[in-house]
Amino acid sequence: MTRKSYANDLNDLEWEWLKPLIPSAKTGGRKRTTNMREVVNAIFYVLKTGCQWEMLPHEFPPKGTVYDYFNKWSKDGTLERMNAKLRVQVRLAAGREATPSAAILDSQSVKTTEKGA
Repeated sequence: MTRKSYANDLNDLEWEWLKPLIPSAKTGGRKRTTNMREVVNAIFYVLKTGCQWEMLPHEFPPKGTVYDYFNKWSKDGTLERMNAKLRVQVRLAAGREATPSAAILDSQSVKTTEKGA
């Protein structure tokens, strides 16, 4: 069954970049039946729209499944690796170096009251 596409859905090239970063299924259990591309699309949908997990459109995998992957990938660094890889691709597409060559630090401090509150 095909579903209506959303503006934040991964295109085929983006999916090919991210697919190797998806952790493989645990060994010894049931075979993974969840479409991981749809899980990533659902996570991006929630992040882009700001909707609640319970309001995730029914075309995506179940909200509990999507949230479990989001939670696991947040903790194990998978989402950070995805972001880093996409950031490099965006920088290269813009004709820039893959990594920044400089950084700006703001050392301005906020004045506090002399009395502790």
